[in-house]
Amino acid sequence: MKTILIVEDEETISRVLAVYLKHEGYEVLQAYDGGEGLGLFAQRKPDLVLLDVMLPGMDGWSILKEIRKTSACPVIMLTALGDIDYRLKGLNQGADDYISKPFVGEEVVARVNAVLRRSSNVLDTENEKQFGSLKINMDSHVVTVNGEKVVLTPKDLSLLLFLAERPNRTFTREDLIESVWGMDYDGSDRAVDLSVKRIRQSLAAWPAEQGEIRTLRGLGYQFSVYDK
Repeated sequence: MKTILIVEDEETISRVLAVYLKHEGYEVLQAYDGGEGLGLFAQRKPDLVLLDVMLPGMDGWSILKEIRKTSACPVIMLTALGDIDYRLKGLNQGADDYISKPFVGEEVVARVNAVLRRSSNVLDTENEKQFGSLKINMDSHVVTVNGEKVVLTPKDLSLLLFLAERPNRTFTREDLIESVWGMDYDGSDRAVDLSVKRIRQSLAAWPAEQGEIRTLRGLGYQFSVYDK
């Protein structure tokens, strides 16, 4: 059973959404302000968040930003604001969908089902890739796990960036030597094994259920990422 977290300060709306989602077979968590919502998110790790934009205290944009620091969990924004700028803001900041109030309960359920069907543990934007709690900025080359910066040697970083750009694809040592070390490299291909070992150590805090660099015996290495 998948779990949906509703962060909505209007109790009537939250209650209606909960009824529809429970009828669909989802487990439902309800929070009525941003702090409570983030607490439940960290504690229960839901499969999807329905997030109201206009909340008392911490607004939906701030909550979305906090969620995206550590998770690629799907987020659908709920708001009475119909302006296209708000819609684009939500999508550009990492929201997966956007529903304007007033809405029909069946529509929300349909959107939730659709987002969960297409969602995975991966968030891929123009300059940033997120695999669960592992986040890689492809422009600044900053790597973090659970918001904590990971320090890598230049060559290890280059190898990680190459693999992260091509998740779930398998590469031989020769492929990686040619692509990362360069055609003129004349050292041992064991350099790949040692680099992978160091990267794994550096990413030790990245939960194994979210992904890993796998060794495929006789084939090579694969940056494997998994559905939640």
